[in-house]
Amino acid sequence: MASLMLKASPLVHFLRSLCVVVLLAASVVSGRHHSSSPPASRNGQSMYLAPNCRAHTASLADFGGVGDGTTSNTAAFRSAVDQLSQYSGDGGAMLYVPAGKWLTGPFNLTSHFTLFLHSDAVILGSQNMSEWPVIAPLPSYGRGRDKIGGRYASLIGGSNLTDVVITGNNGTIDGQGAMWWSKFHQNKLKYTRGYLVELMWSEGIFISNVTLLNSPAWNIHPVYSRNIVVQGVTILAPTRSPNTDGINPDSCSHVRIEDCYVVSGDDCVAIKSGWDEYGIKFNMPSQHIVVRRLTCVSPTSAMIALGSEMSGGVSDVRAEDITAVNTESAVRIKTAVGRGNYVKDVFVRGMHLDGMKYVFWMTGNYKSHPDDGFDPNAIPVVDNISYQDVVATGVYKSAARLEGIDGAPFRGICLANVTAQLDKSKKYPWTCTDVEGVSSADVTPPPCEALQQGKHDGACPFPTDTLPIDKVTVQQCAYDVPPAGAGN
Repeated sequence: MASLMLKASPLVHFLRSLCVVVLLAASVVSGRHHSSSPPASRNGQSMYLAPNCRAHTASLADFGGVGDGTTSNTAAFRSAVDQLSQYSGDGGAMLYVPAGKWLTGPFNLTSHFTLFLHSDAVILGSQNMSEWPVIAPLPSYGRGRDKIGGRYASLIGGSNLTDVVITGNNGTIDGQGAMWWSKFHQNKLKYTRGYLVELMWSEGIFISNVTLLNSPAWNIHPVYSRNIVVQGVTILAPTRSPNTDGINPDSCSHVRIEDCYVVSGDDCVAIKSGWDEYGIKFNMPSQHIVVRRLTCVSPTSAMIALGSEMSGGVSDVRAEDITAVNTESAVRIKTAVGRGNYVKDVFVRGMHLDGMKYVFWMTGNYKSHPDDGFDPNAIPVVDNISYQDVVATGVYKSAARLEGIDGAPFRGICLANVTAQLDKSKKYPWTCTDVEGVSSADVTPPPCEALQQGKHDGACPFPTDTLPIDKVTVQQCAYDVPPAGAGN
């Protein structure tokens, strides 16, 4: 399995360059330019962008950190965060991770805190499983995602935080996941794999300008949190690595994901809200979520998935100017009897797709359940789903595979200005069961009859209001690179 792991150089640098090209092109097409990198220095100080600057800065080396790639820095990271937490009420603190390879087990962040990675800094996930604590399952899941019972802590975690930033000059967080993938495939793990970043019950999360590699499982997992921005992030994992989802907001509100590049073995973005009876009882939806200028490569999964764990509900999802290459499907809805609740008010416009298995895919019979305790009368509602301005080339299976639920059809599907280029030998470009909707005359190939119940010449709806998360701005922050042993 080790041969599957992506190395930080030179492949990562190539993909970073490719990401920049794609994002600049997207900015030109959309007529908007979003700068995510400040000047490198000003008046002898280094610069970065963040919603809030910090009054105090210290280096990991101040706390005994050794960046040789073999010495464990778990104690150094934990000590650094613990000591810097004293400044949370005094302008906050930044922990600077210098150039080097910093091997560590899981550690937690604190409030009013920035974790900053130098461009040549690599945080490496420890291969010593004894350094990974086992923690309780999420209450909205009732068990670990992989296994019944607990789960390993995530590499970078935290709970009940306010104003936390993870950023840098495109430094790297490498989970060294091959060991975990191998054990998962061989069924040798007692607990669910940890993630690279998981922040729980938190307010004001900002993650930008870092590269995430080889996560044991999901990469970025905010859960039970609000006011979250993930921008300018590169996520890379082998496309056959198990469950290496990119960005998974889970029972979260007011989320902005933009200008990110993801290559993964699972969904590039997955919006979730709990699993079956546990998610229904917990009852915390994911809502008010914006995804812009996302570029995705995932041959076996979706660019954006809604579900399958959506039992707290998912609503008001807005995706635009998004690109997928060699990806199984674009925006996929995954649900099933037993999930309950809803996926509604999903608005998508401006998809550029190439080499897709399906353009549109909705699944009402996703069979993964945590246990046999799910309610067979918990029927999910799927309603008000809009897609417009879609260009798909190289579609090799079908334009759509739409499978609702018998007796509870997926309703309110709207299609406008859609072109899907399929192999001409495909006899049935659309497969539709238990769905209802409308389409404009400029949908090619023509959709199934169930989506022609009310043809229209106009566009599908897309909200015109501005969400509060779009009003979150960044400022230029300055810091002096701290010499070892001289925290301030």
